[in-house]
Amino acid sequence: MGILIKNGEVVTASDRSNVDVRCGGGKVVAIGRDLKAEAGDTIIDASGQFVFPGGVDAHVHMELPFMGTESSDDFETGTAAGVAGGTTTIIDFVIPARGVRLLDGLRDWQAKAKKAVADYAFHMAVTWYDEKTDDELRACVKDHGITSFKTFMAYKGAIGIDDTELFRVMAIAKELGALVTVHAEHGDAIVELQKKFIKEGKIAPKYHALSRPPEVEGEATNRAIMLARLTGEPLYIVHLTCREALNAVYEARARGQIVFAETCPQYLLLDDSVYDKPDFEAAAFVMSPPIRPKGHQEALWNALRAGLIQVVATDHCPFNQLGQKEMGRADFTKIPNGAAGIENRLGLLYTAGVVSGRIDVCEFVNLFATQPAKIFGLYPRKGSIVVGGDADLVVYDPTARRTISAKTHHHRCDRNIFEGFEVHGEATHVIANGRVQYKDGKLDVKRGAGRYVPRTSKQVVSDSSR
Repeated sequence: MGILIKNGEVVTASDRSNVDVRCGGGKVVAIGRDLKAEAGDTIIDASGQFVFPGGVDAHVHMELPFMGTESSDDFETGTAAGVAGGTTTIIDFVIPARGVRLLDGLRDWQAKAKKAVADYAFHMAVTWYDEKTDDELRACVKDHGITSFKTFMAYKGAIGIDDTELFRVMAIAKELGALVTVHAEHGDAIVELQKKFIKEGKIAPKYHALSRPPEVEGEATNRAIMLARLTGEPLYIVHLTCREALNAVYEARARGQIVFAETCPQYLLLDDSVYDKPDFEAAAFVMSPPIRPKGHQEALWNALRAGLIQVVATDHCPFNQLGQKEMGRADFTKIPNGAAGIENRLGLLYTAGVVSGRIDVCEFVNLFATQPAKIFGLYPRKGSIVVGGDADLVVYDPTARRTISAKTHHHRCDRNIFEGFEVHGEATHVIANGRVQYKDGKLDVKRGAGRYVPRTSKQVVSDSSR
């Protein structure tokens, strides 16, 4: 028994065509015109609809212990929300606490991820360094298929590392053919600004943003790029938000350095006026880096069009307003950083990108699925519609309309930072692992059905400028 998708317009990162797609055994087995159903096939009539590759979200944090609490979506609820939003593969982060061995952290994350409903891979975060770390990173690549390492230039004293440690991570990554990803913010400057505001009695959520201005992101981005240049290591900048960081990426790529950049819907669509919301509602938007002032958003869209930014991920890391965000009512530095977004990425990027005319539908697929799969060694199994690739597909009705709301989303979170946004289009069917897991607004997922997807040490890290 298989699935036959007929009469849709198949859209990939490179082309669009009116062909049918047949799936069987969890794989795409045929693509062509007027394919015939076989006995027992489920037939999906996709007339007037697009057929996209399942989305790859390269930046999520499910059930992450952080700032005295834990992100509210676990691997089951978070991947289910992803499926409802057309994301069929995630890359989560193993983030061992300082002093915890990397491979011990990996075992913890492996146990948590067993409940995932859709496929997943891991990045390994290096939160401290000693004489055993190099061998652990070698084991990550060679034994566990983890070929990307996460580093934090912020969160000093917790999970952040210093420049010496960052340089060592880059050097070993170069040896292993792995890719270093960087959260680029000047951690020391942030700490000093936080102390200043707290001393002045400025404790409201908006001071979170003011303590992390664009300059601290721009400086750290430039510094990370310089260290990568010294080691010859390709670099991936996560959740880039501002012109200052974009300028550093542009200069690096202009001199031939391989630097990838990722942004998120919140940085494309929101501005710092969200921090003026009354009654502590601004806390829902506390994340790092913060939402930027008006003007940075259009710079990010321009960078997407120019190929300076290759990926739109979510940094999905939700915390409830009640019981979690409110921990910081008397001190903005105690507000857990993060927000939900995995379910909304598809509709928001299609609406604000394709419908608005900022990007075409092929480039949308590139940002949503193909480039993250290529950069992180999942392509063509993921992020594509090819014979032999995984049967992860989204049937998308561009004529539908819906309004985003915390009352109707599948995130396990009491707030949605895109509350009230009208979205053009909706997934009518989402196929993950060769099974229809979302249909006409209803999930049909299975706890534990998600598979771990190991990656090879030879990434597709060629220059991705278009």
